[in-house]
Amino acid sequence: MNVIANHHVADFARATFPELAGIDILMSDLDDTITSGGRLPAKGYEALERLQGAGIRVIIVTGRPAGWCDMIARMWPVDGVIGENGALYYAYDHTAHRMHRLYHKNSAERAADRTRLTAILAETLDRFPAAAVSADQEFRIADIAIDFCEDVAAIAPDQVEHIRQHLLAAGTTAKTSSIHINAWLGDFSKLTMADRVLKDLYGSDTGAVRSRVIYVGDSPNDEPMFSAFPLSVGVANIAPVLNDLRSPPRWITSQPATAGFCQVADALIAARNK
Repeated sequence: MNVIANHHVADFARATFPELAGIDILMSDLDDTITSGGRLPAKGYEALERLQGAGIRVIIVTGRPAGWCDMIARMWPVDGVIGENGALYYAYDHTAHRMHRLYHKNSAERAADRTRLTAILAETLDRFPAAAVSADQEFRIADIAIDFCEDVAAIAPDQVEHIRQHLLAAGTTAKTSSIHINAWLGDFSKLTMADRVLKDLYGSDTGAVRSRVIYVGDSPNDEPMFSAFPLSVGVANIAPVLNDLRSPPRWITSQPATAGFCQVADALIAARNK
C-alpha cells in the first residue's frame, strides 16, 4: 500500500455517504475498468443497469473507436459515450430512435487529419516492428491506435513510452491506455469533451457541475479527468502507474477492473437509497 500512501490516495471504502449521495453522473473509462481481460462480465453490465435504475446517468469515456461507441450508445444501459479520447460523443434517444452525434472537428478537418495520421502510423510501425496497428483501427474516425498488448505480445513499458515520445515528436497528442497508445491531431481530450457534454446536459458552467460527477479509471490517459473532478476513483489495477501520475485519483478500490467498478456502483446506489 506504500504506492497509495505516497500519493495520498485513500481507500474507496473511506468515501462517505454525504460525498456520494449528491452524484448525478458516473463517468467511467471502459477497458480494464468496466471490462476485465478484454471482456465485459455480466456483473459489469448489471452494474450499469442498476446505476441507471437508481437515477444516476452513466457516460462511458473511452479511447475506443467511433464504431464501438455507436453500438454501445444504442445497446448498452448508458446515457452516452465519449469516444476516441474526446473526439466524439454519441447518445441514443430511444424515444425518438435517433442518435445524437457531437464531434470536436468537422468532417473536412477529420479527413485532412486522416491523411497525415495514416502517414505517421506507417512510419511509426516501420520504426517499431514489435507494435501493431490496433484491430479496431478501421472503425476509427479521428485518431490512430497502436496496440502494445491487446492482440500482440506485450511490449516493455519503456518501449511503449519510446513509441509515445516518437508520436509526440511527430506532432500528435499521444496518450497511453492499458492496451493502446492513441494519437491524434489537436488539443482535445477526454476532459474537453466531458465538459461540453456536461454543459449540454446542465446548461451551466461546467465547473459548477463537476462536483456532481464521479469519474472512474485505470490508466495514465485518465489523469486529466482525475485532476478535474473532485470525486475520482482508480480501480485497483491502476496501482502500478500511480507513480507516473501528477494528479492521481482521490480514491482507489480494493478490487481491480470490473470488480472495482462494481464496488463504486454499489456504494453510489447505497448512498442514493440512504
